[in-house]
Order: sequence, then C-alpha cells, then structure tokens
Amino acid sequence: MNTLKNNVRLIGNLGFDPEVREIAKGRKVARMSLATNESYRNANGEYVTDTQWHTVVAWGQTADQVQRLLRKGSPVTLEGRLVHRSYDAKDGTKRYITEVVMNGFQVLGGTRQDEHAEAA
Repeated sequence: MNTLKNNVRLIGNLGFDPEVREIAKGRKVARMSLATNESYRNANGEYVTDTQWHTVVAWGQTADQVQRLLRKGSPVTLEGRLVHRSYDAKDGTKRYITEVVMNGFQVLGGTRQDEHAEAA
C-alpha cells in the first residue's frame, strides 16, 4: 500500500486566463480554474452534461509555462495532487478550500510545437 500516492489527473478547459503573481523575487504562482465535463443519460433517457470546476495552482517553472501557454478556454490535461487547507477571511470567518497543485500539463489539440509542456 505504500506505493499509493495523492495523484490527480484531469482533462478539461480553462475557465479564465491564469492569474500569475510573483510572491517573492523569482518565485511565481499561477492560479486558474479548470472545467471538466461528464456526460450521461438520466433516468428519463435525456442526455445530461455535468460540469465540475477545479481550482488549480502551479508554482515556479510550471507557473512560467502556464503563463506562456494557457489562456481562457485552453484544452489541457494536467497532473497534480490534492491539497486541503483553511484560511481566515477578511470578515474573520474560517474558510476551507481544496485545490489541485499542478506538477505538469499538456495542451491538447494545439498546432504549435511549443504547446507541449512538462514540468520537472
């Protein structure tokens, strides 16, 4: 059982342009939202699409690649790990968040050669 890891793989489209910030000299973080779709037929036989939104963050070189290659609507496959954390909001309430910390990604269906990125 020690070979099991916290590993997430998603295929979807970006909901907005990545928000990239430099939090320290040379240290970048990119935040984005990824929509994944699952389609099925409901009990009435109607075709239904369920969309889930995932908050994704990328650090360092991966954030640089995200900034260069991804835009709103970009089709992408990504790999990362789930992180659950909490923080105190400005109004004093405790907030909880789950996000995917991206390790690497690949742009799907592109025509440019440089659209393929693998983070170290």
